[in-house]
Amino acid sequence: MIDVFIDVPRLPWLTAALAAALFGDALLSLRPPKFIQDCLDGVLLPRDWWWTLIVIKLVAVAGLLGGLAVPGVAFAANVGVLAYFVCAAVAHLRARFLGSTFWLNCLGMLAFTAVVLIVSYL
Repeated sequence: MIDVFIDVPRLPWLTAALAAALFGDALLSLRPPKFIQDCLDGVLLPRDWWWTLIVIKLVAVAGLLGGLAVPGVAFAANVGVLAYFVCAAVAHLRARFLGSTFWLNCLGMLAFTAVVLIVSYL
């Protein structure tokens, strides 16, 4: 039998930084500025669904911060955030919405999330 145990992140400040970035993004999304509106419209996400992104980000923040004390939780949240940004990148590609928001915001957060996961758990 293989025993796998995933502990808390090795560098808690890095996980906290990801949580802070997501929290800031969620706050901005409450009254989205033009660049966020343009991004969500550009990937053809119906406005009736915009609120779900705020919920997803806040749940991720809770998981990342809670996982600083509870083994495995931050890892699961980090994987979830990575999946979220992979889906966002796919949405951008499918909609052919490949402007600066894709390269800076979407892929930037995808890269940041991947680095946090790799550095914290490998």
